[in-house]
Amino acid sequence: MRASSLVGFVAPLAFLLGSPALQAQRFGNPDVLAPDFPTPEVVIERMLTLAQLKPGETLYDLGSGEGRILITAARKFKAKAVGIELSPELCKAAMVHVKALRLEDQIRIIHGNLLKVDLSPADVVTIYLLTASNDLLRPNLERDLKPGARVVSHDYQIRGWKPSVVEKVEAEGRARTIYVYEIGPKK
Repeated sequence: MRASSLVGFVAPLAFLLGSPALQAQRFGNPDVLAPDFPTPEVVIERMLTLAQLKPGETLYDLGSGEGRILITAARKFKAKAVGIELSPELCKAAMVHVKALRLEDQIRIIHGNLLKVDLSPADVVTIYLLTASNDLLRPNLERDLKPGARVVSHDYQIRGWKPSVVEKVEAEGRARTIYVYEIGPKK
């Protein structure tokens, strides 16, 4: 390859390697499935509304971070909420928030790998993972979730599944896409 051709190839490659999606694919810890990018509040509320989260239902937020989705589910939708988070620091921060709001009876935080958790109690599962991470999670969702359960994904599709709802939401200067999937009857 000539030097002039190499320059035309390297510049786009450098741009791609700097993108958040590809950065997330290069974590040193294989248990980390996505970078920590908190979901904006307007997106959270729309995700839970589109999922038709009802009072008393159980929501699982996979990669729950500091607990924003859990808190919104408990306060505004009167749901029970379980967060799965790999980072011990984010688990502690979430518990501080939950205790300050006196929501310990509605919210539980589990420090662990989201691929190793039984999801069968969930009526709704929320995720903000990369498409490749969703591919890893999909067999667990199919195995554990009961018919009628809903999976809501922020920005990234679950390949091989057909969403029942796809909606764009403007937040923090860019369009976000919300995908809602409903678990059908077991085969």
